[in-house]
Formats: sequence, structure tokens, C-alpha cells
Amino acid sequence: MDGHAAAPGAGTVLNALATGRGAAFALDFETAAHVELDGSGGIEGEIDAQPDADTELIERCVSLAVEEWGDDPATTAELPDAVGGTVRTESEVPTAAGLKSSSAAANAAVLATADALGLAGIVDHEEACRIGVQAAREAGVTVTGAFDDASASMLGGLTVTDNTADELLAREEVDWAALVWTPPERAYSADADAERCERVAPMAELVEELALDGEYGTAMTLNGLAFSAALGFSADPAVEAMPHVEGVSLSGTGPSVVAVGDPEGLEAVEARWQARPGETLRTETRTTGGRYL
Repeated sequence: MDGHAAAPGAGTVLNALATGRGAAFALDFETAAHVELDGSGGIEGEIDAQPDADTELIERCVSLAVEEWGDDPATTAELPDAVGGTVRTESEVPTAAGLKSSSAAANAAVLATADALGLAGIVDHEEACRIGVQAAREAGVTVTGAFDDASASMLGGLTVTDNTADELLAREEVDWAALVWTPPERAYSADADAERCERVAPMAELVEELALDGEYGTAMTLNGLAFSAALGFSADPAVEAMPHVEGVSLSGTGPSVVAVGDPEGLEAVEARWQARPGETLRTETRTTGGRYL
């Protein structure tokens, strides 16, 4: 009873901390998960190359997925009375960088569990996404529930969501080249100052209107300026990028900044961002989300 799956990271159009509504888009780097189920009665997690990392999220994903689907008539696995096992993840997505590493790990772990149960290709991806969101809330790794980030990662494309109701408001496929700058410091979503972010709610409401009207680049840039100020990050990297790109924003609660547009414009931005401390990565948006391996 083993299963394997992967899900991509994502960038931000609208941070949900202010109003509970958010928007995000999948990027072409991913986290893979490998699940083995047995009769041990407990789930043990491991994050590749991070022996001291907290594995509660991915362990909870496996437990909740087994609870949800273990009795499904389509399940081909013969489950023991006390289901346990292991879950291991390996990732191209930087952690605590605002690039939705937790959502990618949760989605991959849930889908890998579905695969181990013999349900690959049968479970609904949106339903699977909600299991990962529930696990993230229970593990305390998210303030908003991150249904925006999770849905973009699981479904691919760009999603707009109401995180207070786990409702998908819109989804569209976008085709952008992307550039990511990640400084050396890290920021954890659960530590973000939600009260301060709520003060920029009028700007967040405008960003939501723009996103629902399909003005994604403008929405993204306005979001980046508002939340960089609210969360205490410099807007300088975004200002450097604005003349050359379709949109640029602080991603999540930072510290990464993501710009999207055409390759020529991003090349000009890359030259500037590479002079900054940290790492710069060229990638692209992705229309597909979670997948089985």
C-alpha cells in the first residue's frame, strides 16, 4: 500500500489576511510525497534533508485522507484495523518563503494517500484540496486556512477564493513567464500580523474586484504594495520590476517577491534582482496542479 504524488508551489495575486478572500496561481516547481500504509497505528513523517523539521502537517494529511476515503467502495487496498504508515516529502519549493510550500506538501501528501488506497484518478481534486486545508488548520501552519494557495496548487492555473467558506469563486488558466526573488531571511505565515493586515482591507477589496474582472497583473501589483507595507517589507524590488512586467507582488506573507510577464521584461528585472542578496529563479505559471507519480 504505497502511493506517490506531487503538487506545485504558487505565487500570490491577493493575500487573504485582510478580508478572508484571496487569489493565487500555480508555479512550475513542486513538492513530491511518498506514502506507505501499514498496520502500525501511527503516521510518521519525514521531510527530505530536514531531519529536525516539523512533520505534523503531512502526518495529519495522511490521517485525514485515510479517515475520509478508507471505507470508500472503490478503495482497492485491504486496510488493517489500525492504519498507520510513513509519509516522506521532498521539495523544490523553498520553505517559509511565501511560495506556498505548506500547501504543496499538504496536497501532495493527500494525493499520495489516495494513490496508496488505490484511488488515484478517482478522488476529486477540489475535495482532496479541502482535506489538506483542514490538516493545515489543525496543524497551526496557516492563519486564513489558505484555500486560495491550496486550490491554486491542487487545481493549477489561477484561483480566486473565499477562505472563510472554502469556496472557489473563479479559476482561470494563465500563461506567464515568472521570476522569483527570495532573500536570505524567512517568514512563517502563522507569525504574520493579521491585525495589521486587516487595516489594508479597502485595498484588498479593490484587488479582489480587479482579480474577478480579470485584471490580474494590476491586482497583483496593488496587492504587493499594500501588503509589503502592512507586513514590513521593502517595496523596492517591486518598484524596480514595475516598468518591465505585467504584475509583481510580495508572495504570501513574504519574503519572496514574484513578477510575471514576458521573458524579455523579466530578463531586465532579473539583472537587478540578482544584485540583491538571496536567490533568483526563472520559472513559469502552470495550468496543471496536483498529479500522481
